[in-house]
Amino acid sequence: MNTIAIRQKLYEYIRVADDKKVKAIYTIIENDVNELYEWWNDKDLMSELNSRSLDLKSGKDKGHSWDEAKKSLLKTKKK
Repeated sequence: MNTIAIRQKLYEYIRVADDKKVKAIYTIIENDVNELYEWWNDKDLMSELNSRSLDLKSGKDKGHSWDEAKKSLLKTKKK
């Protein structure tokens, strides 16, 4: 069973499960649910963002305008 099917089954199950079962499931995943990803403290991500920013500023990376990106996304969506 693929992840999409599993998510759908879990969603359907939780919607109708009794309170005791919902609380038990929540207890299992509580730490993950409450964990906040502070991306600004992720050294690898910040390094990558800084590198890409420098590439754009220096002209090494041309980048894409919003119109170009939007056209590309819409073209992909139609396929």
